[in-house]
Amino acid sequence: MLKLQRLVIVCLALLALAAAVVVWRHSGPLQEPAVQQEIFGKALRQARNGDAGAARVLYQQLARDDLLPTQRAVLYGLLPDYPSPRALKLARADLHNDNAEVRQAAINAVVGLVPAAQRSTLLGPLLDDPQASLRYAAATAMLDLSPDDAGLYFGPLDKALDEYRQVLSADSASDSAADGAQDSTDLSRQLLLARILIHQGDRADASQRLQQILMQQPDNARAIALQVRLLDQPGNTDAARQWLAEQLRQYPQSAALQHELGLWLVEHKQDEYALLALTRAVELAPDNSAFRYSLALTLHAMQQVDAAQRQLQEIVQRHPQDRRARVLLITYWKETGQLQNVQVLLAQLEQQNPDDPLVQQGL
Repeated sequence: MLKLQRLVIVCLALLALAAAVVVWRHSGPLQEPAVQQEIFGKALRQARNGDAGAARVLYQQLARDDLLPTQRAVLYGLLPDYPSPRALKLARADLHNDNAEVRQAAINAVVGLVPAAQRSTLLGPLLDDPQASLRYAAATAMLDLSPDDAGLYFGPLDKALDEYRQVLSADSASDSAADGAQDSTDLSRQLLLARILIHQGDRADASQRLQQILMQQPDNARAIALQVRLLDQPGNTDAARQWLAEQLRQYPQSAALQHELGLWLVEHKQDEYALLALTRAVELAPDNSAFRYSLALTLHAMQQVDAAQRQLQEIVQRHPQDRRARVLLITYWKETGQLQNVQVLLAQLEQQNPDDPLVQQGL
């Protein structure tokens, strides 16, 4: 009887152990994605907030091979604020990623990490890639390069852009044939097509497409800038001013229009009036760091250094990860001999990204 009881106990123990193994095998993998998602979310928050160690966790996440394509693309959007040789290596590794979204994000990251002259060296070889979408993405990234910066890839770039123009024109014709207003994707394609048309000298067609975009999105900053560029020609600079004035009469609360007016006035040596427009743009969109950055540059050019520094401080406070504003503020503080403030900003930058080239360079 005793032997039978012991046998029953052993059997029950074995069954319990087997059940535990089954539960572990089934529960383990189910918990793993949740843990990984939590780690990804934490890294994303650190990078967006410019927290200490942000670059390290960003690099660690991009080094993973189990990220979802959407997650990887989002992280690449943050990478230009954390430059280093490792950051560039990560982006270059995904230039040939199987996923189109990841490839595009990696190309955008490369654009943000390197100067224009180096961009052609890294992206130019992609212009001859057998995959059309990769050729087009590289051509788009190189679209604004000067002939000198494009260098040996000037010819392949024109060839890829001409091919891409035909594709976009066909898509545009299909969109026009469909009923209803264009969605944001359609408008983005139209904007890209307008940029290519400007590059190739087809100004009339480009202007027509920009007008169509602005009818649906009057505050589209990129379309506004391109339209002003088309109108602002030697001997006819008033056309751009008149167009901006008319748009502002219709949309007086458009921060993008105010900003573009300010940039136009700066370009035409009317800094005092430009300051009014750029200040108004910041008032209308106080969280837009690009608008505030333009205001800081203009204030500095007008010898209002303290005011320029305050604008940059505001950007860094609102967007601690904004490296461009932080670097310019360091430059302005160096000019005025405020080395203690420079050391504070450099220390914060080192906490964010110890491999940042500026940190390596030091004072």
